[in-house]
Amino acid sequence: MRIDLASVLVDDQEKALRFYTEVLGFVKKQDIPMGGARWLTVVSPQAPDGPELVLEPSSHPAVKPFKEALVADGIPYTSFTVDDVKAEYDRLRGLGVRFVQEPTDMGAVSTAVLDDTCGNLIQLHQTA
Repeated sequence: MRIDLASVLVDDQEKALRFYTEVLGFVKKQDIPMGGARWLTVVSPQAPDGPELVLEPSSHPAVKPFKEALVADGIPYTSFTVDDVKAEYDRLRGLGVRFVQEPTDMGAVSTAVLDDTCGNLIQLHQTA
């Protein structure tokens, strides 16, 4: 068993695609029309055949209160591994990304948390 797909719930797929590719640096993998939405995935350029992140439409009525509760409590929806949290924080801040948590050393891991502009907090983490 392995993980091939993970999802992040986004309020606007096109906006999410721009943020996740043009800002975070992921690469679009699949873009298949599915009625009013799309099967839209991105991958890491370092692992183009690795796990795909589905930019999942957040149209289900339960999604909005769920996401709002996570954001209100400062809980990231998911986490991405980076080689250097501080360097990635600096790069993304330079692109105008809003962080709700600056790089924080927690011993075996360093983290920072950003707003993905699509209703989610996303954690970046680096292991020691």
